[in-house]
Amino acid sequence: MSDRPLEGLRVLDLSRLLPGPCATMVLADLGAQVDKVEDPQGGDYLRFMPPQHEGLNAPFRMLNRGKRSLVLDLKKPQARETFLRLVPRYDVIVESFRPGVMSKLGLGYDVLATTNPRIVVCAITGYGQDGPLAHRAGHDINYLARAGVLGLTGPEGGPPQIFGVQLADIAGALVGVQGILAALVARATTGKGRFVDVSMCEAAMPFAAFGLMSAFAGDAVSGGLSALAGAIAPFGTYTTKDGRAMALGALEPKFWLAFCAVVGIEGDMIAMAPGPHQPDLKAKLRAIFADKTFAEWCTIASATDCCLEPVLLPEELLNDAQHEARGALPREGTLPYVKTPGAKAWATSAAPAQGQHSDEILSEGGLTRDEIADLRAVQATR
Repeated sequence: MSDRPLEGLRVLDLSRLLPGPCATMVLADLGAQVDKVEDPQGGDYLRFMPPQHEGLNAPFRMLNRGKRSLVLDLKKPQARETFLRLVPRYDVIVESFRPGVMSKLGLGYDVLATTNPRIVVCAITGYGQDGPLAHRAGHDINYLARAGVLGLTGPEGGPPQIFGVQLADIAGALVGVQGILAALVARATTGKGRFVDVSMCEAAMPFAAFGLMSAFAGDAVSGGLSALAGAIAPFGTYTTKDGRAMALGALEPKFWLAFCAVVGIEGDMIAMAPGPHQPDLKAKLRAIFADKTFAEWCTIASATDCCLEPVLLPEELLNDAQHEARGALPREGTLPYVKTPGAKAWATSAAPAQGQHSDEILSEGGLTRDEIADLRAVQATR
């Protein structure tokens, strides 16, 4: 059995920035051939954003490893005709334009499915293909806000804390992969592809399942008042004597009792419930954590099974024994990157230069040298 189960699958990636490229990165890591289609004006502008590593944006390097790059200006009729010539050779198209853009280009799903009835098209957008917000601009923070996810986040008495990660973007990417794989399984039976409509806003909602379902059942909590959002002392972050942080997640009684035993306080079960007693208990834990250094707490965490972990800085991940043992951060050249979890093997070739594989991909699609030269003459490729 292959370590890369999607070998033989061919993907055209029209997306930019984070969500779409993350989805196709996963497909590439699982063995798919992903060909990234970029316009000649600037292509995926993530390429040129900081931080740069050896002349290329560092996240771009990770998200686009193992892919090939084809330049096509789809606003030009010659490029659109070329794109449609390529479509029959592919299994999947991923795009992240606003709803209707592909149709305006003459490349809507109806046209693509006529050209290749087996094609699976995945569109990743902020709010989906329909509804009153379909054409509304947004970013990760907006999708989380509209999804109800941000409203479940603390602290108490103030606006929600901004997430330190792009949760909705990555959720949209992974739901896109899920939809693509489901469509491919269905295609194996029906012989027909399908359109996969991914809303990043909706994709974020399952991450808030506990809070949302509790609210829908009548136990409405918000603004950091839920047990999983900072309402109880056993589930929170605390500052150490030397200014670092530890994360305590002692939700179950056995873990809370183990923590209390090691720090020498009474393990009262009332600590597990929100209420007016929590501020005093949080103050007690803050004082306990402030009495020892980060290194001392790391030693305690290693020796005690109580759901206590150090809050690591990004640079510390590279020397963390757990991540080293699992190969969680392999390298592409001198730059470590995050691999696809669960993949036994992953794409290792570097992210491509813009248009690096244009001739190769166009030739594979049946274009002659003269036809490729004609495309270049009208600046439809390069």
